[in-house]
Amino acid sequence: MTTTPYENGFAPVTEEVTAFDLEVTGRIPAELNGRYLRNGPNPLSLDDPSASHLFLGEGMVHGVRLREGRAEWYRNRWVRSARVAERLGEPARPGPVHEGMDFAANTHVIGLAGRTFATVEAGALPYELGYELDTIGSCDFQGGLPGGFAAHTHLDPVSGELHALAYYFGWDHHQHLVLDPKGVVSQVRNIPIDDSPMVHDFAITERYVVIYDLPVTFSLAHAEAGHSLPYAWNEAHGARVGLMSRETGDVRWVEVPPCWVFHTLNAYDDGDQVVVDVVSYPKGFVDARLDLGGAPALDRWRIDPGSGRVRVTRLDDRTQEFPRMDERRTGRPYRYGYTAAARDLYGLLRPAETEMEDLPDEAFDNTLIKHDLERGTQESRRFGREAYVGEPVFVGSGEAEDDGYVITYVNNPARGAADLVILSAQDFTGDPVATVHLPARVPLGFHGSWIAD
Repeated sequence: MTTTPYENGFAPVTEEVTAFDLEVTGRIPAELNGRYLRNGPNPLSLDDPSASHLFLGEGMVHGVRLREGRAEWYRNRWVRSARVAERLGEPARPGPVHEGMDFAANTHVIGLAGRTFATVEAGALPYELGYELDTIGSCDFQGGLPGGFAAHTHLDPVSGELHALAYYFGWDHHQHLVLDPKGVVSQVRNIPIDDSPMVHDFAITERYVVIYDLPVTFSLAHAEAGHSLPYAWNEAHGARVGLMSRETGDVRWVEVPPCWVFHTLNAYDDGDQVVVDVVSYPKGFVDARLDLGGAPALDRWRIDPGSGRVRVTRLDDRTQEFPRMDERRTGRPYRYGYTAAARDLYGLLRPAETEMEDLPDEAFDNTLIKHDLERGTQESRRFGREAYVGEPVFVGSGEAEDDGYVITYVNNPARGAADLVILSAQDFTGDPVATVHLPARVPLGFHGSWIAD
């Protein structure tokens, strides 16, 4: 069998499950009417060469439907790319394909204009899903996408426009895309970029699109050597951030210390300066491996476009990832953020010879962190010792930034299955508001969304 990284919570499930009228401890808030969906890599077989890298397994979306205080259903479904459909003995779904890249989108799942999309990066198109997570087909938004799409998108909460930043190793540019609230591509801008760097995420403010041009670039040597993800740390490629005017498309580039960024917490304009909060790695993809690049921490970049200077401040030096915030504040000043703390990030950072019982409690993927960025303080919400917890997603209830809930999937080792845990954001370390007991395990994965009805 191929050696794979699918362990330490990432081990895939082997079947699709449908369950109704789920057991609940506590009381589900009546205002939570919709679906919590989360995507992640779940290989059909660990013998498949694509399972040799965590980022490449076939996408599987897990979902829980809440309505009027009840947990109506849980479903998990593989995203049916043509290859997945064939292996499952099903007909291929319709839809276009960009440059032959028919990936089973495995990174994020979002809602737009009453529709649901599983997304992935590096030139592939998103897949549209039905309400009950069946795959409708690949999508280029009625021909509006010139190429692929993006793993991460950012919705402007004022205009309702959805921003994306696409890249593909065959291009000499990145592509900024804007979709209107009806899901129609309204703007396409190409940004010239050398060396075909990876751009997993980006940010928006009221004035700018914030573009990361960092030293992880396409590697022909890695591709020729057969690496399944041919990107590598490139010492010759400088680290910089582009501030692209949302009005004119002009870009102001500013150098930053060499680093790698997967995810943005948020960004906003502060007078003439721009504040960008990111999870930053010292390096990324050393010898095609993430775990050799150093542990990530939460940083703030304060960028002065006039002088070209950047001041970097470490907000929290604990290893953490999957930053989320109240997305009603996307691109605006904000106070609170949430991350998942993990010394075992991606199941890759612990040395193989380390015994589990030798690890301190905080070594487990069992802790969420709430950041009060105004006070510079944090609260930690820990689950059971053998639990592992996924990305924390904030769902607003009242108008205040902190008035709402934090929801996440948590492995329950006592049951050998997962729970959907709903926390009060204002009582983050208190008892859960509600815990929905699922009938199956939900492996650690990537990103999700609360999609209200």
